[in-house]
Amino acid sequence: MRPHPEHAIVHRMTPDPRSTGSPSAVAPLPRAVWLLSWVSFFADVSSEMVYPLLPLFLVGVLHSSKTQLGAIEGAAVLLVAVMTAFAGWRSDRLGKRVPWIRFGYGLPILGKAIIALATAWPMVLGGRLLDRFGKGLRASPRDALIGDVVGIDQRGRAFGIHRAFDTAGALVGVLLSALLLWWLTGTPQQSAGAVAEHAAQTPAWVYRAIFGVGAALGVASLLLTLLLRESGTTKSPSSAPSAAALDSAAASMPRAGGLGLPRSYWSVLSVLILFSLANSSDTFLLLRASDFGFSPWAVVLLYALFNLTYAVVSYPAGVLSDAIGRWRVIAVGWAIYAMVYVGLAVLPDSTSWGMWPLMAFYGVYMGLTDGVGKALIVDHVPATSRGTAMGLFYAATGFTTLLASLIVGLAWDRAGAPTAFGIGAGFAIVALLTLPIVRARLSPSSAPAVPFTPSAP
Repeated sequence: MRPHPEHAIVHRMTPDPRSTGSPSAVAPLPRAVWLLSWVSFFADVSSEMVYPLLPLFLVGVLHSSKTQLGAIEGAAVLLVAVMTAFAGWRSDRLGKRVPWIRFGYGLPILGKAIIALATAWPMVLGGRLLDRFGKGLRASPRDALIGDVVGIDQRGRAFGIHRAFDTAGALVGVLLSALLLWWLTGTPQQSAGAVAEHAAQTPAWVYRAIFGVGAALGVASLLLTLLLRESGTTKSPSSAPSAAALDSAAASMPRAGGLGLPRSYWSVLSVLILFSLANSSDTFLLLRASDFGFSPWAVVLLYALFNLTYAVVSYPAGVLSDAIGRWRVIAVGWAIYAMVYVGLAVLPDSTSWGMWPLMAFYGVYMGLTDGVGKALIVDHVPATSRGTAMGLFYAATGFTTLLASLIVGLAWDRAGAPTAFGIGAGFAIVALLTLPIVRARLSPSSAPAVPFTPSAP
């Protein structure tokens, strides 16, 4: 039976365990992976204290429309898209990842402070853009640094553990936000009504106080970045590929012309872009919960459930993708996404409790696809172009996510939530049906064969 191309790639790129004295599958992950995981943990504690309450604050307190909400989130995604492409490319050219990471985790502290002080939606837009500007600076260099320090047989594990820590931080942040809501407003009462009603029950100063605490907690992630070093100093000579080996591997790779990236990379990127047309801002899920009558406190708990399942699934999904291939794991995740969006479209008001399992499954989708998707991108590029490749991935999917957010916002305002979520489900199904075509186009010779010798356990 002919092996699947993805498995053939892994076989060709993974060193023979007998040559290293121990199986790389049990080798410990490098220090840089754990350090970046903790950095992301504390950054998400900060960010997720703000994010689930932001749509309620915007629509209910500052009286923004859902179209304006979609524009703010879309503009934020667009800025991330542009900056991740630039930062990834420049980090490749300069051969440095760490400075971009440090600035990227510092600027969001100021952005969240601006949001806490906002009195009109344009101020929220400014703070959100500054926050996302920082994310754009750090995302590609950070993911490229993770790719730099591990081999292909550890990539799923490495990105999985990073996403697990990142999402665990989000869970802690959401729970802190819920605790502060309870402490500052008393035991929440769930009432029927729209966002404006819920926000009227929650004073504006409560939102601002929580946003301010979130900004202050972001300092921990910034301080941890001071311990980071470039990959040349985090890997020992015995565990790092030589410059000559990397140059030789890069020179032998098939090129696609544009930016010198392999054809397999562009094939992978194309289907990820197609799916991103379905993937509008998560704020719309939170607004959907509010429309069902969930109070701000209950909305935060729903978001906490999402982060819990996301965190629990991320690492096992990464390990599984190392064993059976990335595409199979991603396909299951996309199928779950389509199911969730169909559920959000058809869920009747009388069964609003259905938001709980839907948000839990949404977390499963994220756990199956987020870290695995990044590992898939790194699988198909040479070490010398990882920052550029990740930047293009973030940029391209950012542009389409902007479009998706605007489409969903307009559809919701004009035709209602069922239509908006039905559109998202439709794009997800189309992308899922496209997966077999893309996989068939990939072959073992279309992916990079960058040598990597794993470190001893």
